[in-house]
Amino acid sequence: MRLKLIEKTEFDRVRQKGNEKYATLKLYADMCRYNTLVSVKKAGSGHLGTSFSAMDIVTYLYLSELNVLEAGINSPDRDIYFSSKGHDVPGLYSFFYSVGILSEEDILKLRRFGGLDGHPDVSIPGIEANTGSLGMGISKGRGMAVAKKYLGQKGRVFVLTGDGEFQEGQIYESLQATAHQKVSNLIVIIDRNKFQTDMLVNDVNNIDDLTNKVSSFGWFVTYCNGHNFKDLERTFEMIKEVNDKPKFIIADTIKGKGVSIFEHYDRDETGRILYRWHSGAPSDEHYSIAEEELRNKINILANELGLKEIIFKELPEDIKVSSNVSQEFVKNAFGEALCELAETRKDLIVIDGDLSADCGLRQFEYKYPDRFIENGIAEQDMVSLAGGLARMGLLPVVSSFSSFLTSRANEQIYNNACEKTKIIYACHFAGILPAGPGKSHQSVRDISLLGAIPNMLIIEPCNSIETKQVVDYCVNTADVNCAVRLIIGPSPRIIALPEDYKLEFGKGTVLREGSDAIIFAYGPVMLHEALLASELLETKGFSLEVVNMPWLNRIDNDWLKSVTMNHSKIFLLEDHSNFGGLGDVLLYNLTKTKHESNFNFERFGLDEYPVCGTPPEVLGYHKLDGRSIAERITGEKFEVNIINRFTVDAPQ
Repeated sequence: MRLKLIEKTEFDRVRQKGNEKYATLKLYADMCRYNTLVSVKKAGSGHLGTSFSAMDIVTYLYLSELNVLEAGINSPDRDIYFSSKGHDVPGLYSFFYSVGILSEEDILKLRRFGGLDGHPDVSIPGIEANTGSLGMGISKGRGMAVAKKYLGQKGRVFVLTGDGEFQEGQIYESLQATAHQKVSNLIVIIDRNKFQTDMLVNDVNNIDDLTNKVSSFGWFVTYCNGHNFKDLERTFEMIKEVNDKPKFIIADTIKGKGVSIFEHYDRDETGRILYRWHSGAPSDEHYSIAEEELRNKINILANELGLKEIIFKELPEDIKVSSNVSQEFVKNAFGEALCELAETRKDLIVIDGDLSADCGLRQFEYKYPDRFIENGIAEQDMVSLAGGLARMGLLPVVSSFSSFLTSRANEQIYNNACEKTKIIYACHFAGILPAGPGKSHQSVRDISLLGAIPNMLIIEPCNSIETKQVVDYCVNTADVNCAVRLIIGPSPRIIALPEDYKLEFGKGTVLREGSDAIIFAYGPVMLHEALLASELLETKGFSLEVVNMPWLNRIDNDWLKSVTMNHSKIFLLEDHSNFGGLGDVLLYNLTKTKHESNFNFERFGLDEYPVCGTPPEVLGYHKLDGRSIAERITGEKFEVNIINRFTVDAPQ
């Protein structure tokens, strides 16, 4: 499929010759939507729904309200705008391209190494704040607004939030403090598109009545149509008269605005409304439908404004690389195991953080609705809720993305553990991949965050079979808290375990015999790379033994001694930071089991923030791919034709 792009010169022409303000803004916003669609399609992932719902607000702000384009993105007296929710950043990038802040090359490298991160990052021109776990934006905006006054700088601070984001507790802390401190140069806009990940906000965790809630903290609150430029103008002019308190604008929007299929929602088997366009790139069929609709709409508007038709430049065709990625998802096996165990374990309760579909829990949600709690985007509340359930004798399973669950709610997890109850934490999206969303989602510190809790067991299964055995162990055998790390994408290959495989506490499994060295790894992604390294090394006559070690903070030392008995070269491949991962635990135990013999130990993991990009780009950059591991072990280089014989693409 040949993609097309609207070049910056076309945006310049519209800004210069558009003779009807509101119609020109509408045309401009739809042109930005078009380029957003192209960049997300080319990237293979991204967030269209929320980019489109916020696009009119972004267009109005930068072209009619903010002084950034005139003052410059580095001027101390500039108005500041940033998104707290962050998912809408593909749309913001497209706008930045339209005014020359970003280049064409930039937006065509969305979610690529050396390109644009999938979530806002201040290394990118025009981006004022990183987005992480939701709910931080108003607090950060208050800091900027206070700093402007202290430093004697002009300009206001504008923060865009999502409505699902208003379930986070920090939001309410920031509302209270901002009003109390009378930070009047801060304006918050909520993109009230009514959906969060794929469900209606009101069905997940209703945040109404926003007007009364926010005004009760001492804010000036008003409402506008977030797609009506005249109403946006009226609203921003009106709040300029309010000088004694912070301002809050409820912008009524439509998720996916501008493309009919993206505005559409479906219903599930229970009749509940579900939205399918929160994340991911559209198929070729859906892309063609959306592209044609936007292109026609753009040209109709251009003709109405007396402009020539907009030119759409055809881009070079992407080279498609065939992929041998398996379609095994360990997250699905996790959800299936919970469903099976719940038949006999009536005390099993699952709590979700607005990620049921992403985390493979929909089956459980439908089968056991009275034992499934959709808690929304509120990790700390969710974990303490689990603590209360556990104190009453129930067995809670808390599910969310690992980077948010283990960090944001770490104190709550610790507090629960101190009570010596048992809770299972499902830590999805663990590890470095997928890397497209950027460092806010790449969970490479969770083992260290949980490892210091004495009664916490951390496990990462390598395939569906082991996943089901891990879940059964956590539910029926373990007498302590359990954290199960799970990758979210498809496994690069199905890791083959022995036919009679049985999970044994503290013990791993040899996946490939070897006599020259041994490497320990865990999880489908890194075990694939370790196996690939072993396969490559075999072509050089080097025999590398590969061991799957799912127990990340418990090791049976008798087993460890036996499996390393004949090895003096020992390697560890982390899907985590080098600090606080399995490597620390393994080395500690090796010093006890091999204290009478000499051995060399080396770990391969992260010593820096993970970069954003495709799996091959990111693993290659950090030298954690099979080829790099093989070269690091022997110091020898591998020819491309040899590598291609073994390479299996990592999950996107």
